[in-house]
Amino acid sequence: MRIYQEENKIIIAEGKTAVWIEPWGEDTARIRMTATPEMDGHEWALTEVPKKVVPVITSEEVDVTDPWYQTEEWKKYHQKGTNWQMVIGKLTVKVSHEGWLSFYNQKGELLTEEYWRNRNRLNRYCVSLRLDARELKPVPGSTDFALTARFEAFDDEKIYGMGQYQDRQLNKKGATLELAHRNCQASIPFYVSSRGYGFFWNNPAIGSATFGMNRTEWTAKSCKKMDYLIFAGDTPAEIEEKYSAATGRTPMIPEYGLGYWQCKLRYRNQDEILAVAREHKKRGLPMDAIVIDFFHWTRQGDFKFEPLDWPDPDAMVKELKELGIETVVSVWPTIDERSENYGEMADKGYLVNADRGNQNHMTWMGNTVFYDATHPGAQKFVWEKCKENYYKKGIRCFWLDEAEPEYGPYDFDNYRYYAGPALQCTNTYPVGYAKGFYDGLKEAGEKDVLSLVRCAWAGSQKYGVLTWSGDIHSSFRAMREQLQAGLSMGMSGIPWWTSDIGGFLGGNIKDPAFQELLVRWFAWGAFCPVFRMHGERSPWYEREEEFRNGVRQLTSGQDNEVWSFGEDNYEILKKYLFIRENLREYVRDCMKTASENGSPVMRPLFYDFPEDKEAWNHEDSYMFGPDLLVSPVMEAGATERKIYLPAGAKWTDAYTKKEYEGGQMITVPAPIDIIPVMIRDGKEYHIYTN
Repeated sequence: MRIYQEENKIIIAEGKTAVWIEPWGEDTARIRMTATPEMDGHEWALTEVPKKVVPVITSEEVDVTDPWYQTEEWKKYHQKGTNWQMVIGKLTVKVSHEGWLSFYNQKGELLTEEYWRNRNRLNRYCVSLRLDARELKPVPGSTDFALTARFEAFDDEKIYGMGQYQDRQLNKKGATLELAHRNCQASIPFYVSSRGYGFFWNNPAIGSATFGMNRTEWTAKSCKKMDYLIFAGDTPAEIEEKYSAATGRTPMIPEYGLGYWQCKLRYRNQDEILAVAREHKKRGLPMDAIVIDFFHWTRQGDFKFEPLDWPDPDAMVKELKELGIETVVSVWPTIDERSENYGEMADKGYLVNADRGNQNHMTWMGNTVFYDATHPGAQKFVWEKCKENYYKKGIRCFWLDEAEPEYGPYDFDNYRYYAGPALQCTNTYPVGYAKGFYDGLKEAGEKDVLSLVRCAWAGSQKYGVLTWSGDIHSSFRAMREQLQAGLSMGMSGIPWWTSDIGGFLGGNIKDPAFQELLVRWFAWGAFCPVFRMHGERSPWYEREEEFRNGVRQLTSGQDNEVWSFGEDNYEILKKYLFIRENLREYVRDCMKTASENGSPVMRPLFYDFPEDKEAWNHEDSYMFGPDLLVSPVMEAGATERKIYLPAGAKWTDAYTKKEYEGGQMITVPAPIDIIPVMIRDGKEYHIYTN
């Protein structure tokens, strides 16, 4: 093994295996490993040019006599070795003479280090497990490798981020997470540690991350190299800023992203959607966007309106714009085998291929194949169709659904993209999907771009992605899970996030239990980055099964407008429409900050109060921007709410106007029409006017 410096890198070389350690912007190191003669060139999420940083690299020869062995037989192990060190601002990377890595902050405190347990007699962990810190094991008969990377575990460590998973735990310590996308699951392999560092696994392969009590372990089933970044920072906010600098910052959100979005599954035709918009405005209610959901098209993959249901979309979009409402249109990446575009896309290699079996990836409402969103030509092809059939009619916001994509089944070893086997790169699919529309809209002259996307990976944020949490259940349990999902997405570098208010699956609008859930969720939605109503609202309307040109037509769920749930509930929902409107300037400022430094709009309490150790333990409240502490009511029948107030600030209850010192638990009233909101340090936000 050789360890040496080459320009700004430290290289550990042994045979065909090489590890590169180099700076990647301020206080940041990039670690790559290959088991082939050349390093794989994929940058994946690292498309931003890092700030040029000159590291301080030093080496020191050390005596590595092993005191365990004193006999003549072992004297041959008495030798000299060289330890290396790279200082990148607040981050120090130490490379031992054995080639193992450890990471320290500017105070000399250990952040994290590699985990190894083998029989090297010079190893301080001299045991017979024969576990190395990093392994690239060849996949037989290929040029690919299965990857495992191991790091030490720390009892006091808390882990935040990693994307969106359907569980209750904000702190991922103790969790095993699948590194794969599914409906309701978005894998974004970045986390912020309570120990003062961030970690980004720059690898879109299918794999897993385990944050065990005995070790942390990352795996990839198939890849070309190991590639990760370590960020050092004094606060979570500082770490987020460095991560967003490396993977890209979200742009400024369009103005229509600040207000209320109306949506349901589904408005079946032009008359229905215009009737809802007109009634909303007739009642004097604010609305910024209304959504035309799926199956408004002729066939999947045609990317155009069905003229029988949408006879004059140009006039519809024009009227909605005159009402101050943006039209949002659903696009699916599914191409029906009967689509007018199928043949051309297949001939040009624009469709995802299957390595075995037939080419159908989904059979819901037709035999369909996903288009290849990793293919630049396919990205442009799909955008050009949508430009011709939607954008030229005045539509500039697209709902990019099925963005995982939602394979049936999720046999990732069977699919192949332009970018490579799905096992190696499928997690980048939603990035390419959003990028195609972002590039097209920018080229068409749009200044501010927003796409509603049902998945994300690292870097999605720079393409104007608003992620929502998928087809979740209508229950308080699901609502509680979405709170941590939204906070985790924010900590993963995705500032624009929303959920289906009231949940998607189930939810009878006549059921008082569901009405209570919806009211609580709606109040919370007013304090989410984007305020959006949606849901299937069972039971579905009973209509005779209808076919047009051999294409089955989809029916829709029950009504889902704010006046659909009873007069008393309507008054509450109406109140929150105006609360959100009154906060418009505040939300705009939060979005501006997100675009400037990557700060999430909704974030855990510790983000703003990292010095308060107790703030790291409370996961059921959050900061909405720097000044508002929000505590959603997530239990049926609740009339009050316990809240922890972080130390270092004074707090005013927006409802009762009572003032509190931080650093304590309090109990506040939470009647059905109130979501507890605490205002920081006497700021003036007139949320409740009682």
